[in-house]
Amino acid sequence: MKNLDLSLYLVTDKSDDVEKFLKTIEEAIKGGVSVVQIREKTADTLDFYNLALKVKGITEKYDVPLIINDRVDVALAIDADGVHVGQSDMPCDVTRELVGPNKIVGVSAATIEEARKAEIDGADYIGTGAVFPTATKDDAPKITKKDLKEIVESINIPVVAIGGITLSNAHELNDTGIAGLSVVSAIMSSENPKKSSEELLKIFNS
Repeated sequence: MKNLDLSLYLVTDKSDDVEKFLKTIEEAIKGGVSVVQIREKTADTLDFYNLALKVKGITEKYDVPLIINDRVDVALAIDADGVHVGQSDMPCDVTRELVGPNKIVGVSAATIEEARKAEIDGADYIGTGAVFPTATKDDAPKITKKDLKEIVESINIPVVAIGGITLSNAHELNDTGIAGLSVVSAIMSSENPKKSSEELLKIFNS
């Protein structure tokens, strides 16, 4: 398993312009993104597979872990560094069994109970949110800063905050004990993904 630096965790959104999509990811990595997760909720398996291979070419070049959202089959098919599952996806313990001990497994958890279960079941990290209102995932449960701190304190594996994190609100999470910021729009929709990544990382490390 690659050394897991979760400080700036990029989750991609839907890709219509593949070249722009790939360029955004590369620029974001140059700006300090430490993990890339591909999330393609509507893509056909073959399209997802082909896109994931292209992204893997970039992440390998910069030695950044590539995580596949939901799709254990795609993660295994392209030999990604890991997979991230939600509460309605493949159970974490089954996912761990399928991918083996050396792959990264992340789990979305919105409560202490879910986080503790994920840790017991073999997760390497937890993604928790939505910490702010987000248009990317309308159905994401909302959690307070207090909830976030309590989840961080309840487990021994790192927690990444996700949901509506922007350059203007990221500083509000600085005293929560999280291992990193997970962002979608703040980088994927940015005119300058490299600069946005640099600035987010600066805020997180301040």
